[in-house]
Amino acid sequence: MATDGYVQIIWDAPEWNPRASLLVVHDVSTTPPVLAAELAQAWADIQRHHPELPDLAAPESLIGESSSACGAELSFERLLHEAVHGIAASRGVRDTSRAGRYHNRRFLAIAEELGLDHPDEPHPSSGFSLVTLNPEARKRYRPTIERLQRALKAHTAATAADTARSFRGPAARHGSSGGGVRVKAVCDCGRNVRVVPSVLAQAPIVCGGCGKPFRIPEVVGVAAR
Repeated sequence: MATDGYVQIIWDAPEWNPRASLLVVHDVSTTPPVLAAELAQAWADIQRHHPELPDLAAPESLIGESSSACGAELSFERLLHEAVHGIAASRGVRDTSRAGRYHNRRFLAIAEELGLDHPDEPHPSSGFSLVTLNPEARKRYRPTIERLQRALKAHTAATAADTARSFRGPAARHGSSGGGVRVKAVCDCGRNVRVVPSVLAQAPIVCGGCGKPFRIPEVVGVAAR
């Protein structure tokens, strides 16, 4: 899990438990809630092979997110990358540095356990972030990959159609998709993260230092004279 004020994804919140709900969707819709359900099911598929992986609290936070050091494109490979961070968090392993951007060799070791490979040399700025599925993992997760790809294609087509037929103002563009304007959220121990308010509203983001949730400070207006 990324630290030093950088949040990639949320685990362990009670609002979403893919293993308990056992979501299975065969008729893929074009709505974000259904894509979120497909992401949750794919995460549950990974958990069946790696039981120590924590639950995914807010799969919809990945939809539209493009600024993560883990990768700009939403795919099963990206989801498996996030699962590496989840297992690192459950083990108490510090797998990144430089505000979550540089992925170290501890990240790489867990990535290899999950079926991800990386070239010998690390990237100067992101380290071993650019991992790819090895043939064995691709075979193991083939049904999951195909199902998620169908959901992603449907979502992409629906998003493109919506953009073509209507104007979306700043409020819509910066809504609950996971992208948009980030603001500072703080916890009681003084640490802070940059997060989209709508993503924070979906489920708590808990500080690994003090165990308390991050919150967006209230802005106190200056009284008119």
